[in-house]
Amino acid sequence: MTVKATVVGVWIFMLWRGLGGGAVQDAGLPERYRKWLEQEVIYIIAPVEREVFLQLRTDRERERFIEAFWNHRDPTPGDNDNEFRRQHYQRIAYADRYYGRNVPKPGWMTDRGRIYIMLGEPRDIQRFEGMSQVYPTEVWFYQGMTDLGLPPAFNLVFFQDGAVGDYRIYSPLADGPQALMTTYTGDPVDYLAAYETLRELVPDLSEVSLSLLPGESSARLGRPSLSSDLLINKIESTPQRAVKEQYARKFLEYKDIVEVEYSANYIENDALVKVVRDPSGFYFVHYAIEPERLSVNAHNDRYYTTLILNGTVTDEKKGTMIHQFEKTIPLQFDGEQIRQISHRPISLRDMFPLIPGKYRLSVLIKNEVSKEFTSLERTLFIPSGEEELQMTSLLLGFGMEEDVPEKNRLRPFQAGRYRPHFQANRVFTRADDLVLTFQVTCLDRSVRDRAEIRYAISKEGEEFLGFSRRLADYVDLPDIAESLSLKDFPPAHYRIRAALWYEGQEILAETEEFDVTFAARLPRPWVYSKLLVGTGHPDYAYVIGLQLHSQGRLDQACAQLSKAHAADPSNLGYASALARTYLALQDYRPIPPLLAPFMEGSPTLPYDMYITLGSAWLHLGDPSRAKGVFEQGILNHGVNTVMLNSLGECCLLLNQWDDARAAWERSLEINAQQPAVRKRLDLLKEKRSGLTQRDESTLWASGT
Repeated sequence: MTVKATVVGVWIFMLWRGLGGGAVQDAGLPERYRKWLEQEVIYIIAPVEREVFLQLRTDRERERFIEAFWNHRDPTPGDNDNEFRRQHYQRIAYADRYYGRNVPKPGWMTDRGRIYIMLGEPRDIQRFEGMSQVYPTEVWFYQGMTDLGLPPAFNLVFFQDGAVGDYRIYSPLADGPQALMTTYTGDPVDYLAAYETLRELVPDLSEVSLSLLPGESSARLGRPSLSSDLLINKIESTPQRAVKEQYARKFLEYKDIVEVEYSANYIENDALVKVVRDPSGFYFVHYAIEPERLSVNAHNDRYYTTLILNGTVTDEKKGTMIHQFEKTIPLQFDGEQIRQISHRPISLRDMFPLIPGKYRLSVLIKNEVSKEFTSLERTLFIPSGEEELQMTSLLLGFGMEEDVPEKNRLRPFQAGRYRPHFQANRVFTRADDLVLTFQVTCLDRSVRDRAEIRYAISKEGEEFLGFSRRLADYVDLPDIAESLSLKDFPPAHYRIRAALWYEGQEILAETEEFDVTFAARLPRPWVYSKLLVGTGHPDYAYVIGLQLHSQGRLDQACAQLSKAHAADPSNLGYASALARTYLALQDYRPIPPLLAPFMEGSPTLPYDMYITLGSAWLHLGDPSRAKGVFEQGILNHGVNTVMLNSLGECCLLLNQWDDARAAWERSLEINAQQPAVRKRLDLLKEKRSGLTQRDESTLWASGT
């Protein structure tokens, strides 16, 4: 294949991709969204954005994405006018009006229309028309688009091939000067000869026939400029390169959580997640998120914002939610603090306990001031065998303090007395000491006395440094800390490996990567974290109990929640969670003593407490008490199908058939798609009308 044919083939492929390539995937789109995707934004939508849009399933999701799409491109998001969107549709209208004349397709589909929509009006247009020697040709001159990654100045040429049809874009390499002339009879591959002929006929046009870049020496070299065709290809992707595509991926992932005003404003972050075993036996997930920027509002030399943090932990195999948390982080700074922080990243750090298993962690942070959001996603593995020898992942820091938190308090990323100073991106200077901390847990005496840790550091894939330490030399086991100077480390990418060796065999190993930079100093993060209560606090038994319940390990959940309740019987959350677990175990007798004290005085309690207590009384054979609980729940929380259906069962058992019928009829008004309730109501009506001899026991047996 010739060079000319190759360039033409690439160009045709680009046009196919832009003008309907992959359209089969759009078959299920409603017409209005197909038009938006394949006409209105076809030249400016990035491949990732298109991919995400095609995965959306409802019109509401599509409308939210379209709003996020334009918001992401809005140059002045603080006002009500999206200048980019307005200008884009003005360009489409102009292209349709002026470039769709005398051609069998709309102007936006023409070459001139496409370029006009992407780049806007050129600085100058030079037209060569009404000449017998050359086909009608236009030379568009652009300048001042370096912010889009384009040259400071360049030309684009469009010509009417054969003097008929639409103007198409000219390629010096694929077309050559000979394509612009009407009567050229020379060698079709002799570009220099064609250039010389064109220069004699139309000197100004010949200047752009071999190169679209002013001042380039291609004409002197006698061959077309390859950089000109690279320029054309670059122009095609210019609108897409201006997009931070990550926002679209995050829109898809968080579309059911993030409000539309946030959805276009995803910001990148550096993040770190480590799992550390506490002396109590609990495993804690420690996480740090460092957003690329922190936007604040100012008032009277005070600077403030509020961050909303939402986290979920999902069982990777079953997909069930195991743990969920939400925190509000109000931040305030004075003038001096904001000056310091403006040159440093902020590191948000926290920790939580987690039961053994394999999970997916997702943390979402929203800035209420700037309407920006960022997120963290990681896979977590919490080991299960308490007596099995284990090594935690490596945490790399640029310094370390040795202290012990206040009695019965926990600090994120602290293990024992070691508190490393770290940055999530793991970049160091040669002036730093590399501090390495990790744990080797469940050690028996033999391993402790006879094992060693071997360290191996490689630089860009090649061995750089190695050393070893006897395990017994670490006096704070299972916590291990190692420090080494980086002054002899050339700037490069490194990999460090720590391996536990015992009786000549490698038993466990962990690796981590880091970079040493040329910079003499780095801005280190400003840290936001709080001390947490110690593991003796009943909150941890409560959290672990809820996680066990979510996994269906009800007996273990009951044991943990009983421990929390025993420590603080007045805590409504502890009592309610324990009661729900007893209900799931179908052990109803302990539930009334647990919840009844909280019902005294008829306070407004959480909705689920009325369901749990009422269901317990119902199963214990006391429908009268159950009815009173459900009625109180309806009084405090309003009607809903669960309450009404349960109330109907109570009334049925109390032979209050009219009340049962009224409850079920109201439930069906709320949700008609309840076949079991409708069947029960029909049976009740038959009984009341005397059409059948079914007794109350038959009615009860037919229920849900």
